[in-house]
Amino acid sequence: MAGSNTGAEPGGGPVRIDVWVWAVRMYKTRSEAANAVRAGHVKLNGAAVKPSTQVVPGDRVKAWKDYRDLEYEVVQTLRKRVGAPIARQCYIDHSPPPPPKEYFYSMPKRDRGAGRPTKKERREIDRLQGRR
Repeated sequence: MAGSNTGAEPGGGPVRIDVWVWAVRMYKTRSEAANAVRAGHVKLNGAAVKPSTQVVPGDRVKAWKDYRDLEYEVVQTLRKRVGAPIARQCYIDHSPPPPPKEYFYSMPKRDRGAGRPTKKERREIDRLQGRR
């Protein structure tokens, strides 16, 4: 695979975790991936790690992104970003199914341009959200 431009490691060699989550398209940019790892949103085998930590096939990568948990098992390591079909072959997805769309739309919304809520409205919002 030396002449191939898929960026896949032939022997499944170790790759930095920030590079791998970027290469399999979990994050749009490499810096976004590194920031997520630094912030603790990405865990390797259940532990928060640094962006330079190495990933090898068999590892489990867990990430918190877009208000949901993503859990992947590494099958193949990548150094370069690849297309989505190739990226999907490099991991096994163990993520729980996403919540139904009704979950996000069940909260009442204020009309756009309605201004700041009054003190009375803030108290009602707090009561609805269970804060009081």
